[in-house]
Amino acid sequence: MVFLVMSVLPLAALAGGAGGHGHDMSEGHDMEHMEHMGHDKHDDEAGRKGDPADVQRTVDVTMSDNMRFSPSTMKFKKGETVRLVVHNSGRIRHELVIGTMAELKEHAAMMRTDPTMKHADANMLALDPGKKGELVWKFDRAGTFDYACLVPGHLEAGMRGEIVVK
Repeated sequence: MVFLVMSVLPLAALAGGAGGHGHDMSEGHDMEHMEHMGHDKHDDEAGRKGDPADVQRTVDVTMSDNMRFSPSTMKFKKGETVRLVVHNSGRIRHELVIGTMAELKEHAAMMRTDPTMKHADANMLALDPGKKGELVWKFDRAGTFDYACLVPGHLEAGMRGEIVVK
């Protein structure tokens, strides 16, 4: 009986780890909570993953250990596809996550309960110290949106920026 239970547990873990939310589920995330968070809303609220062939502008963004982004405000035209070239100039890991402030705060709270969470969604980019990465995004809705670092404590320390789409 013990052997049977032990042989079923790994299969249950694998079944629970599957999903298309772009998070590394090997870190032990609760899929129901992830669905509740509304990752698909990123396509509705702040835009959607952009096609690199449609990029109209490239913007360089720096993340630093003083818990700031440079630039702290970005302005785009509705319908514009942009490439954000993000550089972590600090000595600790940072992230750039696009969304509404409500979504970002909810995700930041989840990150505090699981600081080892790894991201791979189209609206997220996590970088180790000294690394550079790119995020291509289409801003297909007018409004004011946010971006932030959701490493525990970073958003609370002011590591956020504003995106204005007109």
